[in-house]
Amino acid sequence: MGEVLIRFSDVQKRFGSKVVYNGLDLSVRRGETITVMGPSGVGKSVLLKMLIGLFSVDRGTIVFDGDEVTKMEDERDLSNVRRRIAYLFQGAALFDSLSVGDNVAYGLHEQFYDRLSKVEIQQRVAQALALVGLPGIEMMRPSDLSGGMKKRVGLARTLALQPEVILYDEPTTGLDPINTARINNLISAIQRRLHLTSIVVTHDMGTAFAVSDRLAMINRGKIALVGTKDEFRHSDDPFIRDFIEGRAPETEDVESLLAN
Repeated sequence: MGEVLIRFSDVQKRFGSKVVYNGLDLSVRRGETITVMGPSGVGKSVLLKMLIGLFSVDRGTIVFDGDEVTKMEDERDLSNVRRRIAYLFQGAALFDSLSVGDNVAYGLHEQFYDRLSKVEIQQRVAQALALVGLPGIEMMRPSDLSGGMKKRVGLARTLALQPEVILYDEPTTGLDPINTARINNLISAIQRRLHLTSIVVTHDMGTAFAVSDRLAMINRGKIALVGTKDEFRHSDDPFIRDFIEGRAPETEDVESLLAN
């Protein structure tokens, strides 16, 4: 893994009275896969959207490859960042009215409409579908696909852009164990083959341990721990232990929760 490519420094973000981040510090190295974990609602997806300028920060800085994203006011500057960073949405976000091929090509038309020929776009679409193990399905419709196949087509659309960074937002949510393993294997295989930098957001510990070089845990608006899989497995932090092992905190009164 190389030098730091992405750095969040003392980032603060709130929505109304809800404080999401209160001093977030996180560095992502070029070429690594880092998984950001935490309970539902702690702001994992917010972190991704702040990186590409979809959400502003209230305080602090986000730097991508030496450029401070948090100071970019010109949409052209943000567009240049977004061309290098691809976002895989949680629900695949396919357009039902378009064929699979047109779905995969959609981002290419948006970002490279004046630079790629029709033949080049078709080639990129075919290559991307082959990378995710779905060659030759360009004419199918999203309605003809299983949930796992939709996720893979969403990943193909991301790969067609040939990004430097991929942001995976809950890539295995809603999938059965076999398709979850298939997506995990794809993330790892693509990383080995293309040497991309990846940020994976998930609360699935199986995915986190399967695909990551390092892991980061969010708790109370900050990063509670950043480290290797072994460091997480051997952590003595009660919050991290409970999260990894899927246990409710021992102090939680289940009877009172049921009563309410």
